[in-house]
Amino acid sequence: MPLPSITRRSLRFGALAVAAVATIVVTQRVLASDHQDTPETELNPRMDINDVYAFPGSSADRIALVMTTSSPIAGQTASFDPNLLYQIKVDNTGDAVEDLVFQITFDEGTGANQKYTIRGPVAPAMTGTKATLVTAGTVVTGNVGSIAGSATGTQTFTGLKADPFVIDLEQFFNILPDRRPSTGPLSTPLTPTAMAFRNPGIDFLKPFNALSIVIELPKNQLLSSTDAAAKIGVWGTISR
Repeated sequence: MPLPSITRRSLRFGALAVAAVATIVVTQRVLASDHQDTPETELNPRMDINDVYAFPGSSADRIALVMTTSSPIAGQTASFDPNLLYQIKVDNTGDAVEDLVFQITFDEGTGANQKYTIRGPVAPAMTGTKATLVTAGTVVTGNVGSIAGSATGTQTFTGLKADPFVIDLEQFFNILPDRRPSTGPLSTPLTPTAMAFRNPGIDFLKPFNALSIVIELPKNQLLSSTDAAAKIGVWGTISR
């Protein structure tokens, strides 16, 4: 059974209106969602980043950053990998190199008994493909499945939510059959064979959940300028 999607009501974070955030968030490249895009991530789903989002926050001066991973999760039990470092990176100078990072780690445990720690935003100790844990900046801790932090400062959530990505997956697999996973809930056809992309659209990921990391904070903590046209780029990484 899928859980509710990330919503303003459930998290007190902003409505999911991408157009409103486009004035402050841009990237030099726009990459599509990539659920289970390689054999390695199929075998290690906790290392698979599905999507990274930037949404308007609960007020005009706030922004919510979201990273989802591990979809498709069938059911309501799944835990983050305590051996992984999850990061959301922010470029605020336009050079496609991270100027600020959020680093998210998880303790051993399952469900609501698993604790998370979110550090940042803070300047990274290393940039690029290598990473080390930072020792400065804001730190928020909480239990998976619950909200932590401050509604006026940094507020966070980690846990299961319905996967918000929409795709007619059967037709996608008809076009690129080698992308169908060899194991798991998407390894067999979900409906009678599709002959074309359908209208209205088909949301094949609707029955499934994803592990989500959500961080809401004041915009000015991410910007390098008070200029109304200031922009940031946002992306995510997972590493061992």
